[in-house]
Amino acid sequence: MFYYHDWNNSVMICVPNECIDLSTDEKKVFDPTQFQETIVQGLNQTGSDLDAVAKFLDASGAKLDYRRYAETLFDILVAGGMLAPGGTLSDDLTRTEFCLFTAQEDLETMQAYAQVFNKLIRRYKYLEKGFEEEIKKLLLFLKGFTESERNKLAMLTGILLANGNISASILNSLYNENLVKEGVSAAFAVKLFKSWIHEKDINSVAGSLRKVGMDNRLLELFPANKRSCEHFSKYFTDAGLKELSDFARNQQAIGSRKELQKELQEQMERGDAFKDIIASAREEMKKNNISEQTMIGIVWTSVMSYVEWNKKEELVTEQAIKHLKQYSPLLKAFTSQGASEILLLVKMQEYCYDNIHFMNSFQKIVVLLYKADVLSEEAILKWYTEAHVAKGRSVFLEQMKKFVEWLKNAEEESESEEEEAD
Repeated sequence: MFYYHDWNNSVMICVPNECIDLSTDEKKVFDPTQFQETIVQGLNQTGSDLDAVAKFLDASGAKLDYRRYAETLFDILVAGGMLAPGGTLSDDLTRTEFCLFTAQEDLETMQAYAQVFNKLIRRYKYLEKGFEEEIKKLLLFLKGFTESERNKLAMLTGILLANGNISASILNSLYNENLVKEGVSAAFAVKLFKSWIHEKDINSVAGSLRKVGMDNRLLELFPANKRSCEHFSKYFTDAGLKELSDFARNQQAIGSRKELQKELQEQMERGDAFKDIIASAREEMKKNNISEQTMIGIVWTSVMSYVEWNKKEELVTEQAIKHLKQYSPLLKAFTSQGASEILLLVKMQEYCYDNIHFMNSFQKIVVLLYKADVLSEEAILKWYTEAHVAKGRSVFLEQMKKFVEWLKNAEEESESEEEEAD
């Protein structure tokens, strides 16, 4: 067997007693019209049998140029033909009725279509990027599709995200101003997240969103005049996605706490009066529904982050005592409840453990804050007996042993004096 080109540049394969002209197959490989017709014809023959569709696509990749015509291929599989800008089908008549948009609108069918795409991309890995670009484009074209077509695409996208076939970064397309303004993005997101969470769970969804920095952008699915945590929560809770509402609310709270911590540090750097800092913090607590326990954690972190600590262990304790003595009124303002005092003690324990130069400073800091009326005897005893955490437990309990004994003796003496007075 050998190949040769004739004068008309046709490619021939010659075997004994026979020559086969491959010019037609070459035309299919390099001609976009032929490519489209071949795919459409194959889909018309396989019909709604998606297993047969997957086998046809697998075999066709060996002779058709999927790499060059990836967009054409995906347009046909989704919409039945080539899509013009805006999402309408192009004027040419090369179309098929067997595609995603004409399929049944249910999760089971969309799962079957997801398998078709999964098999195709697993077989031809170079299609991965083109497929993700196609999904981004389709999301921008949502206004050009019917409600049913949008629903099917949303369910499919959710399944593909759950399976890891595409990155959550494709959701950037949903933040298109026109889609958001007309409510298309939010409605699409409902169907998408329902199928995504159905396939996985909210923790998996949250992880994927965080990975691409989308976890704090969910509120942007709504126009500016509706971009509030309350509106988001009601909209998605009413749609049956309370877990997504809770996640968004939690992310919003985390964002608010980070902003508050940043503001506190800026106020301290400016040297603002404590009464002004306290008033500002309490206003933020009320505005963002932040508890005192949460606030004392933010204040502690802000106070300890504000300073550059000495790297020498023998000097850092002295520096910490001086610094915390100065800021004790700020800490005292947010420890009016026993639970807040316990949380502060736990934060202190974790900080001294995580910052090794402070390992020997813990007891001295506790004593300082006890004398400054930030920490009560009851809170310290409760922390010692039951409320401490695992980090550095044995070291810190040993440090606190003598002081706790002193507190207990003082308490007993006080009770004894009261009895005698009675």
